[in-house]
Amino acid sequence: MYVPKESQPKQGGGAGKAREGEKGGKRKIVAQNKKARHDYAIIDTFEAGLVLTGTEVKSLRQGRTSLTDGFVQIDRGEAWLHNAHIPEYNQGSWTNHSARRKRKLLLHREEIDKLESKAQETGHTIVPLALYFKDGRAKAEIALARGKKEYDKRQTLREQQDRRESDRAIAAAKRKQRA
Repeated sequence: MYVPKESQPKQGGGAGKAREGEKGGKRKIVAQNKKARHDYAIIDTFEAGLVLTGTEVKSLRQGRTSLTDGFVQIDRGEAWLHNAHIPEYNQGSWTNHSARRKRKLLLHREEIDKLESKAQETGHTIVPLALYFKDGRAKAEIALARGKKEYDKRQTLREQQDRRESDRAIAAAKRKQRA
């Protein structure tokens, strides 16, 4: 019996590295900024394209990049990603790139205007959350964020711990019920 490819079950793999994007296409995550979600309260997220050189793309595909110190700045109507560390490509020659150069982000004009107006408010900033490939193109997930105070961070950790404990208790009750 013939079964169309769309209705066949998908094969496993990737271990959570790739997920379906909003408009189709796989999303292969290269780097995440986990510290940003701890230090900032995320208000809104945006997907931006990246203007990269050839050796930067090859280095990104190797997956050795870091967004820990990265930030986004709006300068003369253009969005720029600063301090994202993309190491030099091993097999690169004189065409290699600088590891921490600023990189242009590709966003719609309305998105740039919105980010610029919100970022000028006190306590707001724009941080990169992730770098990934979507349909073969390098993308950055950036977020408009507000800095958390120390007590906010402790409160978030406490909520996560409470949620974990309740999930464990529910799972234990279900196991006990089955037995």
